[in-house]
Formats: sequence, C-alpha cells, structure tokens
Amino acid sequence: MPNQDHNRNQSNQYDKIIKENLEVTLPVIIKDMLGLEIQSSEELPDDVQHTKERKPDALKKVTDRAGNTFVLQVEFQVEDEREMVYRMAEYYIMLMRRYKLPIKQFVVFLKDVHPVMPTFLTTDHFNYDFKLIRIAEANYKLFLKSDNPEVKMLGILANFNEEDSYNVVKSIIESIQFATKGDFAESRYFKQLRILLQLRNSVEQQFEKAMETVTKFFKEENDFLYRKGEEKGREEGREEGIEEKSLKVVENLILELGSSDEQAARIADVTVDFVQKIRAELNGDKAKNQE
Repeated sequence: MPNQDHNRNQSNQYDKIIKENLEVTLPVIIKDMLGLEIQSSEELPDDVQHTKERKPDALKKVTDRAGNTFVLQVEFQVEDEREMVYRMAEYYIMLMRRYKLPIKQFVVFLKDVHPVMPTFLTTDHFNYDFKLIRIAEANYKLFLKSDNPEVKMLGILANFNEEDSYNVVKSIIESIQFATKGDFAESRYFKQLRILLQLRNSVEQQFEKAMETVTKFFKEENDFLYRKGEEKGREEGREEGIEEKSLKVVENLILELGSSDEQAARIADVTVDFVQKIRAELNGDKAKNQE
C-alpha cells in the first residue's frame, strides 16, 4: 500500500505538470512527434468520461492541411499499463458515437523504458488499435529549438543521441534559463524539471552538477550587471551588460560545451556572426599561448 500511494502521488505530479503546460507543448507534440499538420482546431468538452474515472488529457476536433476533419485524442502515460488498450478502446467508441467523425488516438509514453503494454485488440467482431509514441525516441534538440521553456524542459526526457549527458543536460538548463523572465517563473520551471527528471533518473547526477555550475555562473553575471549599472548609468550599463553577458555565455558554450556556431547563437540568442567573432578571438588567444 505505501508503494502504491507513492506511485500515485508521483503520477499526480507528472499529470499536473503536463496539464499546466499542455497549451504550449501540445502544438509541438502534434506537429513534430505525431506528424500531423493541423490547419485549425477547437477544444472539445471532456465530459465523454461520464462512465469513466479519468478525463482525456487532450481532446480536439481538428482539420489538417489536406482538409480532413477528425477527433484527436492525446494521452500522456507514465506507467506501463496492460489495461491501457481497454481504456483507449472505451474512449474510441464513446467519441465515435458522440461526434460521428474519424478518431485518431495517440499515447505519448514519458518514461525512458520500452513499454510492453498491448496497443491493439482483436476479437471475432472487433479490431482496434492506438498508436504508442515514446518521447525517449525523439531528438532532444527538437524541444530546445522552441522559444517556450515548457517545451524545452521536455528535452530532458528525449534522446541524447550518444552525446555527453552532462553537456546535454547543461544545455537544456541554460536554454530554459535564457528563455525565462523573472525569478519566480525560473523557479517554477526548474521545480518542474526536477520532477520530470524522476522519469529519467540515470541523468540525475549530471543535472545536479549542471545546476550548481549554471547557478554559480548566472549569479556572477547578475553581480556584474549590477556593478555596470552603478558605474556607467542605468541605460549604458544595461546595454553594455547585456552584450558582456552574451559574450560570457557564448565563451562558456564554446569552451565548456563544444557547441557549434549555430547552437551557441540559438541558446544565447545572438547572431551567428557574433559567435564566429568570439570563436576567432578565442582561437587567437589560444594560438598566442602556444607560442
């Protein structure tokens, strides 16, 4: 019983994060993970669950670019439930009966394991299946290219493509930090990130190490901006401080993470030319030190 309660509490935490961020993350998931090009959509009421205990995570009536209209249901799943196929089949029948439209159903699995849950039912009179998508198979860069922190944090659950896990985790943290405005929002996103990390505890140590480094780095930068503002005036200090901050961040991305020019420019929100200029200066300094 204690383990069941613990697992239930964890699932509730994941569900809460998914639902809080769904408005921002769902369009990216639909387009880049489900492969659907949606032209228009409208929210559908979730009271189809009148005989069920759970509501659908995402339920929409959509029209794709080819003009096809259908009901789209997306469920986010943490546990490898053998009963999932029955639940999805129940949804299918209720949705088809209510809306008289084609139904497309997807289950997005969040844990970094291979689920063995059945995805189809075959009987003498009924054949049914749903599509199961593993977020661990998606490239983490798919989520980092978004401007939204809610989307970026999903990168922690995605495929690191045999890259150094510490460098990837650090780039995810830095990318979220740069895209966040205000300490309160930053604290919220990092709290959510720590919870999602429990679905992939193999990188928990790298996360703590990266958080310590990044937090120290940004603390020093904030102190620098404050000193600049005091010395040269609020406006001048703000402009020069931002440029200096960008320079320090780009140097960090090049030297510590080995980022490409395009990656560093995207994460630091600067131009590729700016990154190339800094890289050339760093290479010049390195050449001088070797003489």
